[in-house]
This record gives sequence, C-alpha cells and structure tokens, in this order.
Amino acid sequence: MTETVASEDRFLGGTVLVRQPLTGFRGGLDAVMLAAAVPAQSGEESLEMGAGAGTASLCLAKRVAGARVRGLEIDPALVELAQANAAANDLAERLHFAAADIFALPACYRRPFDHVLCNPPFHDEAGEAPPDPARARALQDKGRLREWLTAGMKRTVSGGTFTMILRADRLGEALAALPERGVAVFPLWPKAGVSAKRVILQARQGSRAPLQMLAGLVLHEPDGVYTADADAVLRGRGLSVSF
Repeated sequence: MTETVASEDRFLGGTVLVRQPLTGFRGGLDAVMLAAAVPAQSGEESLEMGAGAGTASLCLAKRVAGARVRGLEIDPALVELAQANAAANDLAERLHFAAADIFALPACYRRPFDHVLCNPPFHDEAGEAPPDPARARALQDKGRLREWLTAGMKRTVSGGTFTMILRADRLGEALAALPERGVAVFPLWPKAGVSAKRVILQARQGSRAPLQMLAGLVLHEPDGVYTADADAVLRGRGLSVSF
C-alpha cells in the first residue's frame, strides 16, 4: 500500500506504530482492549484470527516481552501491511502474519495455541452492507458468528484461553456457542451508569469454573476523558479477565 491510502496511528502511549488503510476496517480502542485481556506469558504463542493490519497482535507482542504471536488475515494486502508494521516496531522476530481463511486453515495452523484472540465481524446479516467491500467483510459476519467462536475454541490448547471482543447485544448468541463452563464476561462501560456497548468474553479450554460476570471497566469520566484505569490500559497495562 502507498502512503496516500494509509495512515500512521500510535497505540500504547505512542510505543506502537500502526500503518493502516484510510478506508475499510481500522483498528482502534477495541483492538487495544482485546490485546490487553489476553493473559499471555513470555514464551507462549498466541493466534489472532482476522488480524487486519495487525493492531491487536502488535499491542499484545509489545506488552508481553517474549510472547510470540501469529496473525491470520484473509486479505493479502493487509497481511503485507501487518508484516511491515511488525518490522517497523522491531517485533518481526516474534510476530508473523499470514494470508488464510480461518474456516479453511492451512495444515500448519491446524494445531493448538496457548491463547487465541479475535475481534470477529460485529454485525449479523440484518442491515445494509457498507459500500467498501473490505469494510463489509470485516463488519458483517453473514450469520457465521458461531463458526468464528467454534473455530477459536478448536485452536485453543487445554488450559489455554480464547478471548474475543463483541457487541454487547450479541452476548447471548456468543454464550450459546461457547462451553457452559470456564467463561468470563467483562463489560466495557462507556461511562458509569451507561449500558455497555462492548463486552470482552474469555473462555478457558477445559475449565469447570462457572460462568462469571466481572465488574468490567468504565472507559470515560462524565466529561468524556478516559478514566485513570482505561488510560492505563491504553498505555500498556493488561486487563484482568481471570477466573
């Protein structure tokens, strides 16, 4: 991609540089929160399904020294951009992107990972599709949300975690596709007293712990500025979605 079609955006307090298309789906707050919720440790390997330009994978690799991340993205142009972003952030040794359809994975990716993460298409088949094809593909799941979640659990090692961020109004649909036990729900509240628009779901493979609804995170103060806790996450602190 050329400079005329890509912007340069910074995350984690300016420590992560991401070039991403001016049109189509763009990584932002959701990607940062998703990456912050993955409980990866040094030496472990994570898989991101639908990595786009690599924002979440880059933030995860930057936050957890020694962690390895593989990102899968169906758009080859975004894969090329994501890999260039890895190099620009000196993360190419631990971060690798590949072009692949998560529903038809190459043999080398049909194996378990310590952690799996995804920001799946948020919208169902209802409503008008965005005019930009890439944005439409990133935002509309065409009735396949359950398949996204099934695919993520299938790639998660026993004892590992599958973490995703979703629209809050699709929580019931998502929970129906996940195991009955070993799942935690972490709401992201826009402001105190305001209904959550996003939730982070985390499932631990093989866990027998009952479903937990966690306190979550309030993102903004009444005047619109980020809360101290939200600002700390945006600067590189992890989120505790443990159970």
